This record gives sequence, C-alpha cells and structure tokens, in this order.
Amino acid sequence: MSLYASSNSAARSRSEGRAMTRQRWAIALAATLILAGCSSKQPGAPGTQAGVVKKDFTIGWSIYTGWMPWPYAQQAGIVKKWADKYGIDIRLVQVNDYVESVNQYAAGKLDGVVATTMDALTIPAAGGMDTTVLLIGDYSDGNDGVVLKNARSMADIKGRSVNLVELSVSNFLLARGLELNGLKLSDVKIVNTGDADIVGAFAAPAVTAVATWNPQLATIRSAPGASEVFDSSKIPNEILDTLNVSTATLKANPNFGKALAGIWYETLAVMSRGDAAGRAARAAMAKAAGTSAASFDGQLKTTHLYSRAGDAAAYANNPDLVKVTDRVRQFSFAHGLFGPTAKSVDAIGIAFPGKTLGDAGNVKLRFDPSYMQMAADGKL
Repeated sequence: MSLYASSNSAARSRSEGRAMTRQRWAIALAATLILAGCSSKQPGAPGTQAGVVKKDFTIGWSIYTGWMPWPYAQQAGIVKKWADKYGIDIRLVQVNDYVESVNQYAAGKLDGVVATTMDALTIPAAGGMDTTVLLIGDYSDGNDGVVLKNARSMADIKGRSVNLVELSVSNFLLARGLELNGLKLSDVKIVNTGDADIVGAFAAPAVTAVATWNPQLATIRSAPGASEVFDSSKIPNEILDTLNVSTATLKANPNFGKALAGIWYETLAVMSRGDAAGRAARAAMAKAAGTSAASFDGQLKTTHLYSRAGDAAAYANNPDLVKVTDRVRQFSFAHGLFGPTAKSVDAIGIAFPGKTLGDAGNVKLRFDPSYMQMAADGKL
C-alpha cells in the first residue's frame, strides 16, 4: 500500500480498503446492493441520476499522498474555477474510511471516487457498477516493500512465515516479488496481521518477514538486522491509483469529465513547481494529510505522479497497462475477490483502447484516455 500520512489514523483510512478479505468483500457487496435498492427512494442523492444530464456532482476522496491535490484544489479555488467554466458544481467530500468511500461510490452515493485499480475492479466493477477510469494519477514507486531479518535477498524468504494484511496489495506485492525471484506463494506461510500491529509484530524475535507499506515500512526497515529485499519500484504501475467515475454519468455529462481533468492537471502543475507557490501548495497538502511538509515531500519521492497529462494519456494507451491489469485481475479472481458468483477470471470485462480483457458483453471497468488527451492537447 502506498503512503497516506504519518499519522496512524490517516494510514488506517486507506489500509482498510486494501485489506479486503472475502468476508469483508461479501459484507461490502451486500451493503452496496441494499443501498442501491434504496436509491430510488432518494432521487436527490449523488449518482442516482446516472445517465441523466445534471449540474451537481460529488467526488469522494480519502487521505493518501497521491490524492491530496484534490482537497488542495478545492481550498485554492481551482475546483470552482473549472466547474464554473462548464456551468456545473463539483463537491469534493472526504470520507475518513477508504473502503467506505469506494462502497459509497459503488452504491451510487458518489459520482466518482479515488481508488486503486485493484479496488475499482473488485468492489464497484465486481458489484455491477460500470466504471470509467477517467484519470491515471500515480503508482507506488517504493511505498510498499518486503522486509526480512538476517537476510540478503528475496531468496531468503523461502520457508518463512510472512506477516502482512492478507488479500491487500501487500499480499499482491509479495506474490509478485516471489514470482520475479523464481518462488511461489506456497513457498511461504502468510500470517494475517493488521497494519496497526505490524510494526510491533516485527519487533518480536519469532517474526522474521513482513510485507507492508509506509509509514510502517520506513519504521520496520530501520530496525537492527532488517533488510528490504523487494519493493514496489520493481513492479511499476501495478499498484496504480486512479480517479474513477460512473460511466453512465460521464457519458451524459462530458463537461463533468473535462472539468475534473482541468482541475487535476492545473493543480499538479502548481504543486510540481520549485518556487514558493509550489512549496506552499505541498505544505497545504501535507497539513491536510496530517503530516509535515518535509515528510510529505519525502512521500512524493516514492509516489510516481503522472504530473503531465500527455504522459498519463500515453500510458492509458500503452500495452503495458493491459499486462499489469491482467496480473491484478488474475490475483483478485484467484483469491475470491470477484465475489461468489464469478466462475472465471473473464467474468468481468475490462476495456482498454482497442482491447478488452474478459467478457466483452459484461464490461464494468473502462480505461478512457480521452479526457487526459484533451488536457494534453489544451482542448479543455
């Protein structure tokens, strides 16, 4: 999991989403279906007018380094500027629990939400919500890692018990690290450990291997005898963070997508500057995340932001995106995260420019580069 903030409460908000066990998936899906069934009784709720032209939109966000540009944009007036340009209103709502924000979106209570592609696939898409990846934001570039005691390489993990948040992206990271080093998940034993407990667990003499994310990762790898033997920089774009919106709502309201793209890339341009304005923007983001400016800048170093719209659009068209998404869907299906009714990994269709993975008749997750490209071309 990527780094959210230095405070425990901030770190927990998104870690719970990435700790989506089969039981929690079933509970979340049930809640989604219940809420969706009630949506007809709440005609004013965001997202319930999917496919209808409207003026008011709501985006849910939670604390994470790569998502802090959103609240800053609202604070700085950038959201209002772009919404006014298109004659609409966009409201950004902080949801303290990450998984709850994704569930609210899946239930039609939000028009869009920031999430990992893994969670966009296994919660709203798997639950039947046709979702468009509007903006590719960033990928974990070292925020997630595997740490061993008294070891020199990943090969030393064989036969060990590994403490991690089971069925989270730490589990995915471990699987990829093993695969790239000629090993299998069956070569280790997974011990499900909450993110709030993993630092304490590593301090116990009997625990010799963990997979986790920052800020816990930074603490663990600094312990005596600890060695980080694998990290997410070795699997670029596989832990990918995106802005996801209702496909039907976007289709009926293309100006909604244009405004969001304008907001995002103007904000990234400001925060990427090396002058006083850039420092002030990053400091404001750090404050909103509950951390220091220095810590936030450090977090950005292991968060690969697609700061330029052209780069994001190019990656959306890159065959590599298909490959890495296939790895994510294979892992998700193998671990039951498509839900109890999915009979194969192809049960859910995932559309890319010119290609579809899975069932083309049941596409529920779509990568659309058009709004990123409009931003790159100055046509917003």
